[in-house]
Amino acid sequence: MAEPEAFFERISENRFAPTEHTRGPWDAASQHAGPPAALLGRALEDRPGARADTRLTRVTYEIVRPVPIRPLEVTTSVLRTGRNVEVVEAALAPEGGAPVMLARALRVRTLEEPGPAVAPGPQVPSPGETADTPFFAVPWDVGYHTSMDTRFTEGTFQEQGPGTCWMRMRMPLVAGEEVRPLDRVLIAADSGNGISNVLDFSRHVFINADLTVHLHRHPVGEWVCVEARTSVDPAGIGLADAQLHDEKGPIGRGAQSLFVAPR
Repeated sequence: MAEPEAFFERISENRFAPTEHTRGPWDAASQHAGPPAALLGRALEDRPGARADTRLTRVTYEIVRPVPIRPLEVTTSVLRTGRNVEVVEAALAPEGGAPVMLARALRVRTLEEPGPAVAPGPQVPSPGETADTPFFAVPWDVGYHTSMDTRFTEGTFQEQGPGTCWMRMRMPLVAGEEVRPLDRVLIAADSGNGISNVLDFSRHVFINADLTVHLHRHPVGEWVCVEARTSVDPAGIGLADAQLHDEKGPIGRGAQSLFVAPR
């Protein structure tokens, strides 16, 4: 049977089967963190009793261990709710196993009538002004690296230093289901460290155990831009900090805490 052209197949309401398109660049048996982050973001939107008058404005992921390419179950819970804000949580675990990724999100009530907008316009060249940029060499033919379009306006995956990269999903997050704006930004936001690597990947290990994304609005259109900078302390602790854009302008920020060590 041919592999479906999506990152996940839905098995049941809360169970999903990852496809090979989720595969990360470092381990053939593990996912890139972007697809499961987007899947948890969708679960936070779709949980039973979800309020239609709130919008996700911040989500923090704890990557407990590598996310395997095997059937996964999503669970959600409400931690706190109020008139203007609520805090919700989601967990991703292999069937019968402990959670491998956790997400805690802040959802803020939206206004019934539009209020004043204060936001800058476009700050990076559009994706239409740049050419496709290949990923660095990956030892397998299919994975996250072949399932996302990437176009750099600054740097490349092969260059060390700051980078600015437009990213676009080549397929739905879940087979047969419409791609949502939140899918587009969360599947891209975990790539900040790779876009702005400052040390040779062949000689150093970069492990990010978390990801926090703040959004003042959700993206419009198919493309999301990650404008990233990485800093590393001699103690081996780093931070990849990214401004997130769509073609209308900035939409928020993403940050990853890093452990950096020689291979």
